[in-house]
Amino acid sequence: MLDWLKNINKEYPDFWKDYLTKFETKPNRFVVLSTETSGLNPDKDVILSLGAFSVIDDGIVIKDNFESVLLQYKYLQDNGLSNEFIIESKMIKMPEPDALEAFINFLGNAILVGHHINFDIEMLNSALERLDCGRIKNEALDVDVMYRKLMDVNDKQFSLDDLCEIYKIPKSDRNSSSEDAYRIALLFLKLKSRLGIK
Repeated sequence: MLDWLKNINKEYPDFWKDYLTKFETKPNRFVVLSTETSGLNPDKDVILSLGAFSVIDDGIVIKDNFESVLLQYKYLQDNGLSNEFIIESKMIKMPEPDALEAFINFLGNAILVGHHINFDIEMLNSALERLDCGRIKNEALDVDVMYRKLMDVNDKQFSLDDLCEIYKIPKSDRNSSSEDAYRIALLFLKLKSRLGIK
């Protein structure tokens, strides 16, 4: 069956319809995103937490951020995994549908930025599909690709820790999606200025 046929008269949730209208204007901010997931397969794994910061002009807007643990009890239980991470986390906790709606409202038409961002987008798309939504429409930039373009390196990928070491961005003791999003945002600001991205 042709996929587009299924979507012709599809009734999207209201938050998704609202999101789609935001692309009538040009984006005026970047949203730097990091996800923690249960694994690397968008078809089988789930997002455990999301962390994001806005970047406007040449600064990270600390008060314009998004942070949530996604309550994935069913997934964890079905796979015999511990939910210790969820219990211990001090972040806001939301069921997956609520967290995704809140994140999409936060994201708007911003340009998404991340480290290996295509993976984050595929994880979001899989979760959105469960809510009968479409796919993320935002433009995306990847700090690894930006660095490789700047240095003219094609045969190697760099981890987030590699890039942070190169640009002397301190490593955090806490390992969370928000901490990683903040480190990616600092990297992005350095790369953005060197590449002349406005």
